[in-house]
Amino acid sequence: MAREELLARTFIELADTLVDDFDIIEVSQRLMESCVELFDASAAGLLISDTSGRLRVIASSSEQLRTVELFELQASEGPCLECFLSGQPVINMDLSVAGSRWERFGPVALGAGFRSVHALPVRLRQEVVGALNLFRTTAGPIEPFDVAAAQALADATAIAIVQQRTLTDSRLLASQLSAALESRVVIEQAKGMVAERTGLTIGDAFIRLRAYARANNERLTAVCRSIVEGRIGADALDSEHR
Repeated sequence: MAREELLARTFIELADTLVDDFDIIEVSQRLMESCVELFDASAAGLLISDTSGRLRVIASSSEQLRTVELFELQASEGPCLECFLSGQPVINMDLSVAGSRWERFGPVALGAGFRSVHALPVRLRQEVVGALNLFRTTAGPIEPFDVAAAQALADATAIAIVQQRTLTDSRLLASQLSAALESRVVIEQAKGMVAERTGLTIGDAFIRLRAYARANNERLTAVCRSIVEGRIGADALDSEHR
């Protein structure tokens, strides 16, 4: 698929969420996968703030990046957190020389194989609700067009999260973000349960869960909840791959 076509399809999918009921986790996950292709990134992640203003990982294109982002939040330092707090992009950061800026985060990101990072604010009007993060295994600047396109996607994501028709209702904004974060917890539990029962890696367990949800035209969150509550067994997921 041509880059321009993928970019157009990604924006169309985000626009569709404004008029359709949608699974925010699944939409966010597909967005991160598109970002990897669109912006020549090695991995992409989306962090959203909860009702108390704390950042939480909503979606990552890889388990490796998810681990790095979770460490960043635990260490309370790093490009994504800095972007969220300042509301300004943190781009073209060479992680090999970022140790003085992020003493704990820098070595961990480098140890995971990443060499550069670009973090863009996810903004809802004047309010920053998260950060969209692009990590690369090579150093080097990101092109100005890519910065602009990625920022546009980040802003569209903010609108999709809360839905345009309810932007003025701050209480609904808080409840929707809270629901998304609770869904993420259920998904993590299901990933762990499937991995334990099947011997798969966490990453492969997630792929299998998504494949089952798509094959059965169900929401990812609903499938994961059924796994956690015992209504769907790991053998059912396996059947989708036979």
